[in-house]
Amino acid sequence: MWLTVLLLRYRAKLAALCRRALAWALQLLRGRVCVRSTHAFVFSGCTHGDARSVLETFDLYADTHPSLSIGPQRGEVLDEVVRRVQPQHVLELGTHCGYSAVRLLRMLPPAGRLITVEQEPLAAELAEELILVAGFKHSQFQVLTCSSAEAIPALRPAVGPDGLSLVLMDHDPQRFLPDLLALEAQGLLRPAGCCVLLVDRRQRDGGLRETLDHLRERRDRYCLRTQRQSVVEIVYREEDHSTAVEG
Repeated sequence: MWLTVLLLRYRAKLAALCRRALAWALQLLRGRVCVRSTHAFVFSGCTHGDARSVLETFDLYADTHPSLSIGPQRGEVLDEVVRRVQPQHVLELGTHCGYSAVRLLRMLPPAGRLITVEQEPLAAELAEELILVAGFKHSQFQVLTCSSAEAIPALRPAVGPDGLSLVLMDHDPQRFLPDLLALEAQGLLRPAGCCVLLVDRRQRDGGLRETLDHLRERRDRYCLRTQRQSVVEIVYREEDHSTAVEG
């Protein structure tokens, strides 16, 4: 009887713990299995020094090994945003296999720079190798092997006074809102307008919904521009504006 009472009283907390445990298990599996096999396939099958060949080999792998981290449809959405925003400083939260990092880097201007954050050491190491295989140099990017919560407070020296032009949040949806608030509190979002892309990998996860609910109350700072291929595009502006966050 007491067990039943306790379960009823704390069922919401237990459910949340179960969701977090499942997300952690999926992240671990992705980092130790998917990343390793993806790296081996791309490393051996691509033309080294050719970013286009690296991406084509990634896509070829995804044809027979469906992945949450790889896909030309979602990649094309990212390409379109980068062409429009023309970012100088880009932050990626969730490096995974390095696929999005390569897509971003090949479209940045000569002075552009990417900082990508991955807390799984194996994924960070193998992704960094594939980014180098694609022909990019360490002067163009930096891989931080730590959590987003650890990385964000230390970003200011790398970002400089202009702030971030583009942020790609492709990690745990439960971290979307706290990380977005931390970026804002640290003054790292470009005041003139920073584009934030939220990639919702787990459609049943409440992290994205919680983030959008919060942003509806911040219409003076945030507006939703578009949502497609599980990618939500949000624009941050320092000045008030009238466009509402929807969706």
